[in-house]
Amino acid sequence: MESIVFWGFNLYAWITIVTVLSMFTVLLFTKLRADLVFLGAISILFVTGVLDAKEAFSGFSSTSVVIIGVLFVVVAGLTHTGVLQWIVKHLLGQPKSYSKAVIRLMLPVAALSSFLSNTTVVALFVGIVKMWSKKLGVSPSKLLIPLSYASGMGGVCTLIGTPPNLIISGLYADKTGTAMNVLATTIPGLFCLFIGVLSIIAMRKLLPDRKAPEAAFESTTDYTVELLVPSDNPHIGKTVCEANIDNVKGGKLIEIIHFDEVVSPSSSDEIIMGGDRLIYAGQIDEILDLRDTHKFVSADHPVFTFNEVDKHRQLRTAYITFGSSLINTRIVDSAFEKENNMLLVAVARRGKRINQSPRDVVLQAGDTLLLDCPPKVNIQTDRLSSQLQFFDSPQVPNIGRKTLISTTIMILMVVLSALNIIPLLQCAFLAAIAMLLFKCCSVDQAMKSINWEILMVFAGSVVLGVAIQKTGIAERLAFGILDVCGSNPIVVMTAICFVGTFITEFISNTAAGAMFFPIMYEAADKLGYEPYPFLIALMVSVSSSFATPIGSPTHMLVYGPGGYRFSDFMRIGFLMNLIILAANILIVNIVYPLVPLQ
Repeated sequence: MESIVFWGFNLYAWITIVTVLSMFTVLLFTKLRADLVFLGAISILFVTGVLDAKEAFSGFSSTSVVIIGVLFVVVAGLTHTGVLQWIVKHLLGQPKSYSKAVIRLMLPVAALSSFLSNTTVVALFVGIVKMWSKKLGVSPSKLLIPLSYASGMGGVCTLIGTPPNLIISGLYADKTGTAMNVLATTIPGLFCLFIGVLSIIAMRKLLPDRKAPEAAFESTTDYTVELLVPSDNPHIGKTVCEANIDNVKGGKLIEIIHFDEVVSPSSSDEIIMGGDRLIYAGQIDEILDLRDTHKFVSADHPVFTFNEVDKHRQLRTAYITFGSSLINTRIVDSAFEKENNMLLVAVARRGKRINQSPRDVVLQAGDTLLLDCPPKVNIQTDRLSSQLQFFDSPQVPNIGRKTLISTTIMILMVVLSALNIIPLLQCAFLAAIAMLLFKCCSVDQAMKSINWEILMVFAGSVVLGVAIQKTGIAERLAFGILDVCGSNPIVVMTAICFVGTFITEFISNTAAGAMFFPIMYEAADKLGYEPYPFLIALMVSVSSSFATPIGSPTHMLVYGPGGYRFSDFMRIGFLMNLIILAANILIVNIVYPLVPLQ
């Protein structure tokens, strides 16, 4: 099979190319889970003989993948002891101008993202930034894109800050036997961060001024109405179903109050009594028609207010994430409410409430949902977290002695690794064990913090890199780039980094890093230069995705809360991509001068 050559690639190479392209197509245009797609790609490469058993499962034993898994536990310790919350509370302050607000926001976020999960940091800051923006009199949309950008640029500053850095450094160690220092990317990363902050301030007019999505929900009288059942009402003694008062034109019955007893959600066999209070949500003018047809009367005051939380139920705001199964569906056609014990109260899109029955709205990514939920709803379940992002009620742990302990553990892990006293893998394991021993997080919390889907994607990315290297695709592409760009190493470095920056707008930055590692390594080798500087530049470029909301999970987190449109990222993002690319190439060649191979 290897003897069959077409356009310079053998059959195994073509199988790899088709598999990789198919995988990316599936990820872009379907809602299949990323881990299953990567597992399918690995299976194809193994079954067709492109990779043997050891190579096909090499990603699961990769040092970088193991480190990522262990770091989930370390981050859990920091989160559950309130370290992140303490930092947020004490660093933002009350700046007097937009420029100062951007600096006060982006620098702490970047610093945290250098050591912690970007997604964790952004998820924590989103709610805080939205409240902070109100105090400053600034639209949240002016600050949430800078928040997401800062997390990406900060993650580049250390090897543990972002998965592509760990993947690329791990592949480099496997290739050369030499491990990169955990702070290898710090100076280039900080320089790009500095340029990025200045660019955001200079281009602030390109940032959209959108109305906050939940602004449509500030007055509950706009979407809930309370009706009373008079003592002589003809429907007394009937069930909700018999009286036909549950799913009505324009809305839905979300709660019944029998004297002091609250029935929520209401069931179809609930008996209607005189004096009952019926709470409806939806299109109020249409619901009020029910008052006349069923001889109900209006209540004197609403039971619900946005700041009042009932002991039985509460109102929560959530945003529909990209890839959610709720996209292009109507709640009325799904079992979502029943499965999650929630009721949809209202829907807003780009800061404006949609004036139709909420359960009949065809939902889109980024829509804001107001949900009537149990007070202790578990919003961390896989089913919910893959569909909705809740931001309105973050649980803030108590700040105390364990906060200091977990901070010390984190600092020691970084310092011991940076000084090459203990290898990073061992440091990560020691830090995770210490978090458990000092009870910064429980074993159950630690296990729940490990995102197995992400680890599967990381492992799959490593295997794809192995296949691209083994089949000669990397070498062939490297020669192709050299033919086009010539023998100037800086031109070649820039060209590959440019393509890497573009690709990572549409696929996982981890996958982009694994895919471009062998290409960059081979290109440097063919030019006769040490690959190290080339790979540092690659690390920065594959994490520089600014132009599309699907380019990074953190962009997806701010997309709904900011009330953004897809084009909002493109307006400022393409310029940011070019600016950071230029800064990246400049600083890498200053800090790590190109060295010819001996």
